[in-house]
Amino acid sequence: MIIRKAKISDSKQIAPILLLAMEDLIYKFFNKKDYAAAKDFLQYFIERENNQYSYQNCFAAEADNEIISAVNIYNGSDLEALRSPIVEYVRTRFNPDFDPEFETRAGEFYIDSLGVNPKYQGKGIGSKILQFLIDEYVYKNKQTLGLLVEEDNPLAKNLYLKLGFKVVGEKMLVGKKLYHLQIHPN
Repeated sequence: MIIRKAKISDSKQIAPILLLAMEDLIYKFFNKKDYAAAKDFLQYFIERENNQYSYQNCFAAEADNEIISAVNIYNGSDLEALRSPIVEYVRTRFNPDFDPEFETRAGEFYIDSLGVNPKYQGKGIGSKILQFLIDEYVYKNKQTLGLLVEEDNPLAKNLYLKLGFKVVGEKMLVGKKLYHLQIHPN
């Protein structure tokens, strides 16, 4: 498995993988459950630059000429600018009242979403991606990494804690209570 910066040509493969991590959230954006619309929405933004879900903010894990995992990460200080095209798109097409909370802020690189192709789940791929990000951002670049985990997902929370993340607070995002975790450089 190799982990590399995503390319625009990866968008079609990345969209359903990232959607695994954020399907319920996008349904809340739209005020309806529509898998096809959610996947199309995500692919549309992954293919474009300068937005929260852009391929520019993604890494892809590849094995056997297939993307088996993807992660979306960006500087928390950029969230407002990166989210602006998302908010405008959702408001004009799906939900005029869309006004999501800020899930990150300056002071951390934020792991927005991480998904693993279902064929490869349970093989430690998510842990390897997270370790790659920790090595790259925390150890090499002395940055703080942050993420949110749902309170009803203790397996994910325990994985993050095992990798060195610490709970630093709680946040609400589109009506869901989440734990905010971070890992800091030494």
